[in-house]
Amino acid sequence: MRELTYLGEGKLAWRDVAPPSLMSEGDALVRPTAAARCDLDVAILRGRLPLPGPFAFGHEMVGEVVSTGLDVTAVQVGDVVVVPCQISCGTCARCLAGMTGYCSTVPAMSAFGLGPICGLWGGAASDLVRVPYADAMLVKLPAGITPAFVASASDNLPDAWRTVGPPLAARPGAAVLVVGGGAASIGLYAAAMARALGAEVVYVDRDAGRLTAAQAMGAEAVEAAGGFPEKLGPFGVVVDASGHPKGLATALRSVAPGGICTSVGAYPGNATPIPLWDMWLGAATLCTGLVNARADLPKVLSLIVDGGFKPESVPTRVAAWEDAPQAFLDPVAKLVIART
Repeated sequence: MRELTYLGEGKLAWRDVAPPSLMSEGDALVRPTAAARCDLDVAILRGRLPLPGPFAFGHEMVGEVVSTGLDVTAVQVGDVVVVPCQISCGTCARCLAGMTGYCSTVPAMSAFGLGPICGLWGGAASDLVRVPYADAMLVKLPAGITPAFVASASDNLPDAWRTVGPPLAARPGAAVLVVGGGAASIGLYAAAMARALGAEVVYVDRDAGRLTAAQAMGAEAVEAAGGFPEKLGPFGVVVDASGHPKGLATALRSVAPGGICTSVGAYPGNATPIPLWDMWLGAATLCTGLVNARADLPKVLSLIVDGGFKPESVPTRVAAWEDAPQAFLDPVAKLVIART
């Protein structure tokens, strides 16, 4: 079979490899039909997170179940499913508590398509993927949803949901600030979800295209071409999707008393400055960490089906599956490859 392979900064290619097989009665084999480029993938491809290749690339996917072990009962052959990016057993204490990104049954950070940092589980842009713990992991795609627009339900969509869904439920009527940038699609998904939940949204970014997209969603767009502002607001719910220390500082200084800022960015090392004095004065909460993709997947799909959230409102290019090595380098906010 073929899998999209990361070879080094800015380099992807198709590679012929042996197909995976069922390794336990709880496994399923899935044929991805749509695979999306995660915001983290962009950082890898641009050399901001240098990883040694080669490894199977991509961890956001929707696909068709083609084979199952004897113990699998939640899905059957022919079902169209979302495959969460992280490997989770569904039965350990952490999984049962909703911390599926921190499953204690598998090595820390186990996930598809990230090679040396997350294990060799295969990649989303492949002819076939083995999914362990299939009953716990796989989620059937509701009828009427176009797979290409929810391939990011594996990761970026739940990542955006956690920044606005639970915080708005705890703070009804709160206004939302999204500081966009490095996590390009997550910030826009968060803005669109917040609007679908009825919140007023201010979206800050340095990119003109993303600002235009945010305006089209009904958000107030604030250009930060000259640098992130010192603070805005205050806002009861704040999202840091900037991936930049100055953007994070803007987000934290903009939290209203008793409000929350959720940061989806990874800031390696321990040198990122935090405006603790401003946070102390406002009793602000900072939430960060891995997404719990599988736990939040049903809530994301429900918001699409019943809540008016349209993931296609984020600028998305749907490219042909064959064109993946070149298409994945496109600067659009969300890139998806789909089989025809």
